[in-house]
Amino acid sequence: MENVVVGKETAELKIDGKVYQLPVIVGSEGERAIDIRALRAQSGYITLDSGFMNTGSCCSSITFLDGEQGILSYRGYAIEDLAEHCTFVEVAYLLDHGNLPTQAELSRFSQMLGKYAMVHEDMIRFFDGYPPNSPPMAILSSMVNSLCSFYPEMLDNPLENIDKMAARLISKVRTIAAFSYKKSMGQPLVYPRHDLSYCANFLNMMFDSPVKPYEINDTVVRALNKLLILHGDHEQNCSTATVRVAGSARVNLYASISAGINALWGPLHGGANQAVMEMLTQIHEEGGG
Repeated sequence: MENVVVGKETAELKIDGKVYQLPVIVGSEGERAIDIRALRAQSGYITLDSGFMNTGSCCSSITFLDGEQGILSYRGYAIEDLAEHCTFVEVAYLLDHGNLPTQAELSRFSQMLGKYAMVHEDMIRFFDGYPPNSPPMAILSSMVNSLCSFYPEMLDNPLENIDKMAARLISKVRTIAAFSYKKSMGQPLVYPRHDLSYCANFLNMMFDSPVKPYEINDTVVRALNKLLILHGDHEQNCSTATVRVAGSARVNLYASISAGINALWGPLHGGANQAVMEMLTQIHEEGGG
């Protein structure tokens, strides 16, 4: 998150004959906002904005999204350029650190992802407690929340360990998702491999089996990279806001992300993606494709 940049303009608000001068804040993409943080103290009034559709909760230079114009950029980079020239791991580093990684930084970050790819063996027992048809988002949320119990050393100095915690989440989420899928299919788990890239590893954990080894398809790997890049960050949406609200109570990062996953589950948010997948699956099963 960035420091507030106060523009030269001000806005005037007149209440009961008294005029209040409100600063105008300039965003990283030139958008403008009226700063009302001092309004209540000065006037006794608050603002009402149901759903916060016209309210910004912070200043940020991470993501800019304009759905009407079809614009999405991360840290000033157009999504089209990132999808064409970068991997998801590079974009994840960009979102987290503010710059695309050098070769040395990328190597170090990739090594961290490889180091944290496994989940604690005791956590694997949790999967046995879920019915085969359990909603995947329910499993993911509870498993992510459980990470704080198995890796409590990261909670003592969260700001000092933020890079490790982020890498651990990015890496383990794919393993948890793949294990959830394997359990739902009644198939044995496939552990992550250090010789595969982030996306290739995920695909291998999902689709490899003892009777039919999975053959890595570079086209599918590239497609998954682009898909993950596109979904990497979407500004101050519902799940992001949920993570920030939970985090404001000083809960640990794992609990905050778990809360965000639950928000993403909603049919008006990320749940729409799941509904589309279910619809396509139904069409396929009925012989439509």
